[in-house]
Amino acid sequence: MSVELESSSAYATAPQAAKRKNPWKEICAASIGNALEFYDLLIYGYFAVVIGKLFFPAQDETTSLLLSVGTFGISFIARPLGAIVLGSYADRAGRKASLTASILIMMAGTAMIAFAPTYAQIGIASPLIIIVARLLQGFSTGGEFGAATAFMVEHADAKRRGFFASWQLSTQGLATVLAAGVSALLSYNLTDAQLNDWGWRVAFCFGLLVGPVGLYIRSQIDETPEFKKIAADAAVAKVEKSPLMIVLVRDRVKLLLAIGVVAGATGFNYVHKLYMPTYALKQLHIPATSSFIGALITGLVLMLTAPVFGTLSDRYGRFRVLTIAMVSIGLTSYPLFMLLNTWPTVTTLIAVQGIVGVLIAACLGPIPAMLSDIFPTQTRGTGLALSYNFSVTLFGGFSPLIVTWMIAATENKMAPSFYVMATALISLVAVITLGRRMGRTE
Repeated sequence: MSVELESSSAYATAPQAAKRKNPWKEICAASIGNALEFYDLLIYGYFAVVIGKLFFPAQDETTSLLLSVGTFGISFIARPLGAIVLGSYADRAGRKASLTASILIMMAGTAMIAFAPTYAQIGIASPLIIIVARLLQGFSTGGEFGAATAFMVEHADAKRRGFFASWQLSTQGLATVLAAGVSALLSYNLTDAQLNDWGWRVAFCFGLLVGPVGLYIRSQIDETPEFKKIAADAAVAKVEKSPLMIVLVRDRVKLLLAIGVVAGATGFNYVHKLYMPTYALKQLHIPATSSFIGALITGLVLMLTAPVFGTLSDRYGRFRVLTIAMVSIGLTSYPLFMLLNTWPTVTTLIAVQGIVGVLIAACLGPIPAMLSDIFPTQTRGTGLALSYNFSVTLFGGFSPLIVTWMIAATENKMAPSFYVMATALISLVAVITLGRRMGRTE
């Protein structure tokens, strides 16, 4: 006897009677934990210059920075593995169990970085500790998106999945606000010597201290009604099917297209939101505090507007909203970098980063619900985790390294915009193709 897998058509859901009428408790709990995880991930990128000097010393500053941002990218190698392990765990043991495991692993990686001895103190072992810590953080984050997004949409009403799923990205914006805010506060109040000596560790310790808060919150939430139902059905039928193999074999085309869908959003996100403080500091010669404020503005706008675009996707359709967003990103990336380089002032940076926040929200807001529509409940955690993290690894994680190299090789400060445009084109093709395959153009 076997359980028939639910259709992967859009909005395949459990009976509405099983839904909670008010999912805000669960959504908020998952969102807070999600924000804390992404804070720990982002803070490394904001202190890439300092970490490069302390843990990856080199004869010239550019090489040191390349090694540091390259190590940031190394964490993304572990993300697909985390997606496989924790995504499958979310489909077997439950969304709640996977979310709890991911935050524990993230705390371990953050602690290693916060207390790691520098290269001057222990030599080559120092960068090795950082690399292992980044791999742990990447592994944790690899499972976070799939489990958190599945958790949110499965607690929400089908007609409002776009809105509730968009809180996954809204809390990533909150994480950016926290990370950039703490970085700006430290850089403003401390001298360069203090920041390089011990100040940067304070930022990591802050993430380490609030970790138990996220862990406690996640321990208090209930499993989703949809997962409970399919788990009970599988137990009665005594079915043992690998969620990973189902996604890789049955849904492989959808998986590839989903990876393409995320490409443009993640390329734009990591270049403009994560790499921008380093770009502003090194290329535009804007003070560190002001460069962090620019990132803070992006995070704040993303936090506030992601639910707006999630709601628009509920009303007008995911494919329509995302298509318009990708075209907008492709057309505006070069002009935004042109503005920054023509008028490299704090005012220009803040204005550009505000626009960037809206564009990130426009493309990322609909994506969690869109990916949730593609994969059924039995494989949703795995499908979400794999598609998102493979795309982030390919197009986002190494983008700081790629654009840093592009600028150095071409001596063209506009080079990052070309990378963004290329990834936006990939996403546009994937969105259109996926829409046609699913018989949906809205």
